[in-house]
Amino acid sequence: MLELVNHPLRLHADPSRVVVRPFHIAWQSNGTAPSRSQRMVNAVLAMTPEETRQQLDVVLKDFEARHWQTRRVFMTRYDEVAAQLRLDGSQIDDEKRQLIGAYFCHEYSYAAAALMNPSAVPHFDQSGMQPGSLRILMSMRAVGEGHISSVAFREGIITDRNGMHLAPEPPFATAADAIGDEETLPEGPVTVYRHRDSTLSGTVIFPITQAQSKGLEDMRLVHFTHDNGEQEWLGTYTAYNGSQIQSELLRTRDFRAFDLVPMTGSAARNKGMGLFPRKVNGKYMMIGRQDGENLFLIQSDTLTHWDEGELLLTPEYPWELVQIGNCGPPIELDEGWLLLTHGVGAMRKYAIGAVLLDKDDPSKVLGRTREPILAAANEDREGYVPNVVYSCGALRHGDKIFIPYGVADSSVAFAFVTIESLLSVM
Repeated sequence: MLELVNHPLRLHADPSRVVVRPFHIAWQSNGTAPSRSQRMVNAVLAMTPEETRQQLDVVLKDFEARHWQTRRVFMTRYDEVAAQLRLDGSQIDDEKRQLIGAYFCHEYSYAAAALMNPSAVPHFDQSGMQPGSLRILMSMRAVGEGHISSVAFREGIITDRNGMHLAPEPPFATAADAIGDEETLPEGPVTVYRHRDSTLSGTVIFPITQAQSKGLEDMRLVHFTHDNGEQEWLGTYTAYNGSQIQSELLRTRDFRAFDLVPMTGSAARNKGMGLFPRKVNGKYMMIGRQDGENLFLIQSDTLTHWDEGELLLTPEYPWELVQIGNCGPPIELDEGWLLLTHGVGAMRKYAIGAVLLDKDDPSKVLGRTREPILAAANEDREGYVPNVVYSCGALRHGDKIFIPYGVADSSVAFAFVTIESLLSVM
């Protein structure tokens, strides 16, 4: 019998969570006339000191209490604008710089529409933990204005008695930013940095490159151990530009700097790739859905290039006949690799199941749940996208699996299931 316990805590979309983001206006001029951006700067430069102070006071009254180090943010944005427009700042005082920066910023509610599809890994800092407790960190897909997705984080602690406590969100959220203006960044790998004064629970990673411009979607985090014993946290996610998707890889060792690396190869044109937490038989391995219906086992000699894989699983039971996919990276057990899956059934209802793969040869399926272990029911059916439960990554803690999961693309819920009972229903 399946022993699954739902935790009462829920996380919901919150329009009050806002950050300051660059506001982009067309830089180029038409012919010899100044550009729109240059005209705005010229208007500020033409203000008297009293007018400048008055306008800046209005902005600060509205926004300074809502954001972290607002004046510094404005100054940083001024530096980016000045470089782009090649301004001679030698005669521009700090108040004018701040006001110019404010005109090229806007407030963005990054989780106003939805909060969903979490992934959990062990936290990089386990100091001070009591026996039976584990510090965790989660990534979540936050959806804001324009249906643009970003990556939000949350830290917490789980216990071996199905307990969970999340660290409070700080009053201010900050965006992890690249060095330089977003419009000048390359399409290749980009590194973004967490603000030095921001906690991880208050950090948001926004789209940076053109390939990511409409969203960073459904990150699947994994705590990866390299052959030499070094530890790295990796996250596969989907970059979306409004018409095309591209699988990319987040890499970090300290959650201060994050490399966002486009992946290559024919398999990288698809979404929903889940990376094994170590090499298997000398190969990097990934679970992916290459045809929109089935699951494939993909192997590679590198972390960033993935070609076609071999068919692993096809829809078999009624609750998954439309399609199947992974619900995060495989989890290593003594018995094999535990892979959480999602299935789509009648009326496009999403549910979560599980599969056990052979530890030495993951192409061999040892067991599979005939029925879902989690499915949308009652109040869980209502939301932004109804009838959906979905996870991007669970983790093992002792003899249990901790499963954070999205509900109706609107909230995040949590469950614990014993490994023994999960294997017993396969």
